Amino acid sequence: MLERCKTAQERWGGVHSIIDRWLQQRKGLIISWDELRQKASFTPADTPNIQAFCELLVDYVSTGHFEVYEQLALEARDFHDDTALECFKRLMPEIDSNTEIVLEFQDKYDTEAHCNELLVDLPFALQALSLVMDERFGYEDQLIEELHEAHSEQSA
Repeated sequence: MLERCKTAQERWGGVHSIIDRWLQQRKGLIISWDELRQKASFTPADTPNIQAFCELLVDYVSTGHFEVYEQLALEARDFHDDTALECFKRLMPEIDSNTEIVLEFQDKYDTEAHCNELLVDLPFALQALSLVMDERFGYEDQLIEELHEAHSEQSA
């Protein structure tokens, strides 16, 4: 997943500063996630790292919803790109559904008490979240690519 993140940054990093920051957030999220996934089991001593990961996760998702997606939609409208707007209409329900799953994970591990109660389930929860986030990154990359293509065609 980290390699996919690097590829996205290389392809679209210069499109917009908001996207640049967001892709950096994605990279930090993936690094934190990989550190957690390398552990075979968790103890209460791991709770601060788990909660930090949850914070990164929510920050990443929030930035997408409240900054990036909105900006991508505005730019697609500015370029009068109906194909990009159709891409938004098609992918946003998938992303919204995905967001619900991410927030459910965060709700389970958001406090020390919640986290400590569910430590034994965390490896499985991280594995399931990995599938969800990989799918999400794919949807997000499609949105960015559609916008990038609109810019390339209109600028040429």
